Amino acid sequence: MSQKILIVEDDRDIAELIAINLRDDGYELKVVHDGLSALEEALEGGYDLMVLDVMLPKLDGFEVCKRLRAAQNYSLVLMLTAKSSELDRVLGLEIGADDYLTKPFSLRELQARVKALLRRKAQLETLVLQDSPKVIEAGQMRLEVDKRELYIAGRQVHLTTKEFDLLLQFARNPGRVYSRTQLLDLVWGYGFDGYEHTVNSHINRLRAKIEVDPAIPSYIQTVWGVGYKFRE
Repeated sequence: MSQKILIVEDDRDIAELIAINLRDDGYELKVVHDGLSALEEALEGGYDLMVLDVMLPKLDGFEVCKRLRAAQNYSLVLMLTAKSSELDRVLGLEIGADDYLTKPFSLRELQARVKALLRRKAQLETLVLQDSPKVIEAGQMRLEVDKRELYIAGRQVHLTTKEFDLLLQFARNPGRVYSRTQLLDLVWGYGFDGYEHTVNSHINRLRAKIEVDPAIPSYIQTVWGVGYKFRE
């Protein structure tokens, strides 16, 4: 079965160029031109990946991505932006985008990014099916991996997509020390190289949600001068 991609771009000429090139790669495609249509289609269509422009009528791309993640929709999101500021890239990271391209961009690069994202997703899904436990428990924490649900002392704790992915990376490898650069690469991928401070903000938010006292963390521990590790 071919993988499904939703293209969300208000410039119809750009949307058509993207569609032509991705269709040649064998993907099943749908194209929409505004944020509200994108949100409705993404929530109902079972897409593997969205190519999502930021500047859209009715609802911008950031808001579309934010609402998808709030609805626990984990389709990959490749954001397209005409802005090149660090703020926009960091915002994309914070709300759960998986990669970004700044306009103008090469169609070949877009094709390469799409292939890389889908390949990484397939590899992670294979790893989950073959090697990883369905439930991870540590102290009062219970992670139900397939359902992407977290419980602390029996109470469900709601996480964003990247918060969950980050916690899962730690919980699968207790005692292993990760640098911020390693975590950025493993959880966000190569497209966000140079934004290690975003890892800090996600860890701070995770601690606020899962620790009894975030100032004295028992789950995600700081290894001074190196990075972080999960309790053994």
